[in-house]
Amino acid sequence: MATNLALDDGLIEEAKMLGKHKTKKEAVTEALVEYIQRRKQIEILRLFHSIEYETDYDYKKQRTKK
Repeated sequence: MATNLALDDGLIEEAKMLGKHKTKKEAVTEALVEYIQRRKQIEILRLFHSIEYETDYDYKKQRTKK
């Protein structure tokens, strides 16, 4: 999908240099992947302490053979 964006040339060049990318597309693609991963991590952190669980659950007991 072709998209025209007005991006800061300085940021793109710095991203290419730091990431050792050959093209602007590689740099932008990796930046978007990292952005998405980070946002997903933030959502997981928001779930911390919001899920109820049984405090007396013994996961080791589940591992023993019957």
